[in-house]
Amino acid sequence: MLKGKLKLPEAARRAFPDRLGSLVMGFDDKEDENGGSDLVFGSGEELETFEPNGLGLDRVIDEEEERKSSDESDWRIRQRSDKDGANSVSASEIFAADEKRSNIAFELSQKEINLEKLQRLGSLGLPDGGGLRATAWKLLLGYLPASRDLWEKELTENRLKYAKLKEELLLSPAEYRRKIEALDAMEHDVDSPADGLLPRHEISHEDHPLSLGEASAWHKYFQDIEIAEQIDRDLQRTHPDLKFFSGDTSLSRKSREAMRSILLLFAKLNPAIRYVQGMNEVLAPIYYIFSTDTDEQNAANAEADSFCCFVRLLSDSVDHFCQQLDNSSVGIHSTLSRLLELLKANDEELWRHLEFTTKVDPQFYAFRWITLLLTQEFNFHSIMRIWDSLLSNSFGVQEMLLRVCCAMLLCMKSRLLSGDFAANLKLLQHYPEINIEHLLQVAQDLSPDTSSFRLSM
Repeated sequence: MLKGKLKLPEAARRAFPDRLGSLVMGFDDKEDENGGSDLVFGSGEELETFEPNGLGLDRVIDEEEERKSSDESDWRIRQRSDKDGANSVSASEIFAADEKRSNIAFELSQKEINLEKLQRLGSLGLPDGGGLRATAWKLLLGYLPASRDLWEKELTENRLKYAKLKEELLLSPAEYRRKIEALDAMEHDVDSPADGLLPRHEISHEDHPLSLGEASAWHKYFQDIEIAEQIDRDLQRTHPDLKFFSGDTSLSRKSREAMRSILLLFAKLNPAIRYVQGMNEVLAPIYYIFSTDTDEQNAANAEADSFCCFVRLLSDSVDHFCQQLDNSSVGIHSTLSRLLELLKANDEELWRHLEFTTKVDPQFYAFRWITLLLTQEFNFHSIMRIWDSLLSNSFGVQEMLLRVCCAMLLCMKSRLLSGDFAANLKLLQHYPEINIEHLLQVAQDLSPDTSSFRLSM
């Protein structure tokens, strides 16, 4: 059912259906502002929440500067402390963060990027601000080549291809027909019709808006409208506590419109999969990071870059979104089984308790963890930190994702062993606050090497 092969990094090669395969092969073979928004986010800055809470990201307002000028928005963004409750930052932690930033910046400034070194640095967490995370993610996903000399050429070509696909596939049949006719008229320098009569173009039955034929371009267009409406509903619910995505500001409207185009184009290129609810959550971190890049040209092209990287990110897990493959060796049920195998290998007591005593099926909790890449389990800042480790894993995103999911179970061992079915299900469906660095360290220390659980690409 899936056709075409993606030329992706060695760790993430999968088959994509229909036109997506050739699209990405094309990519690999070789001034949009902030919409008049009165609030501009810098790269890596924390997002303002409508009602700051334990799951949100807080802000600190410089009241003295605000009093000086009511038209000036001088925000000092404060990173929320880790979920372990620590509020103070020691001098050694500040020094370590500065050193990490310097190491990443130095590596990204090299003429030839050492991807293995970047993976090692990225697994420890990429710094906020300065566009470092945006550039690193593009490299880790294979969107940017290791050679800096090729970056401009690759970015230009990929962005032009995206613009062409968007123009071709997201226009209505009538709009596309008029555009082609206008181009033909300009090319052939058509003279005005004699006697002032307007030319009448023949419209085939398939091109008529009332045609019910499955081959009709209009029939497909109306189907796409239904998908677009579903995407719009889901985008309205994407991180509703963050003004970057939600609300009625020019910034949030611009974000939703760009993400809508990306998801709709992905659906049209993949009729076997189309759009599946939750893809909006997977796209959100990518689009946020790229659109808040401090490089203005990169930020202006965040939509095109996000689409390309969204495709690459899903390449390792696209089969999870295809219901027909659920019970196959590449489907979600197989992945859930590998998670249980990993848990058994690391803690047989907990595995037996969940599998036989309380009988909490991983479909009830881990299905969402895996398909949505943990975007529903943690706050937005923690998601970006977790994704640093996911994208930096040399064996691919799915390998590290299984590790993190297993670590999430191990970190709750005492509560799970003392709980019954109802208590454990509630706990895992509403995962509690946890020190993210500790969670990732547990995941990294797991044995055996989970690459043995992955199918060969």
